[in-house]
Amino acid sequence: MIDFDISQDVLGLGLIGAYFVIEGLLVKNSDPGVDAYLSGVVNDALKTLSDEAIDNDPVLEGFRELHRKAHVSERKNASASENLLRFVLKKGGISRINTAVDVYNAVSITSRLALGAHDLKNISGNVHLRLTTGKENFIPIGAPAPKQIASGEYAYVDDANDILCRLEVRQVEKTKVTAETKDCFYIVQGNAAVDAQYIKKTTDELIYLTKKFCGGREKILYAPWLD
Repeated sequence: MIDFDISQDVLGLGLIGAYFVIEGLLVKNSDPGVDAYLSGVVNDALKTLSDEAIDNDPVLEGFRELHRKAHVSERKNASASENLLRFVLKKGGISRINTAVDVYNAVSITSRLALGAHDLKNISGNVHLRLTTGKENFIPIGAPAPKQIASGEYAYVDDANDILCRLEVRQVEKTKVTAETKDCFYIVQGNAAVDAQYIKKTTDELIYLTKKFCGGREKILYAPWLD
């Protein structure tokens, strides 16, 4: 089991989130139940989704404000949830990855929060959400080589100084979830536009759906409603 902590510098930006582990997962490359559920979520979202709706969504605007406070370019660093919604709007659907990832993408579409999962066996030691020094190791998913990271951004970093997620924008090759993944570290991240109860509602939904389709047992590491 890992530990998780958040620096006061990051909390001071207005970031809010819940963090937990689910062990004993059975992740599949595909599942008819997950496909049906995700298709329903996408179809419901497309009924009201538009560029204007994305531009004016208060939760997505909260991520933009979070990036402004961290002095990060908004144009180049849209939140994972905003990128996901723009992909759905443009393509009319979403790429399937595997059951664990598909489930958290569905919950991200409905909540607008930034969700992620990381294969626990590939995390070195504990996870720290802190400001970067610029000396961290960062290899985004699909990248052939490490990328330079700026100082002063917030990131999820393990004890090997490897970034697991830069901002809530890019996850990494090291801890990506596959059909071989058994245990995951989960992120449910928001911003100053949402409160602890909204984070709790989203976390409860993500845990319920993940256990429904992938099994497992959860342990909360950090939750704002428990402070």
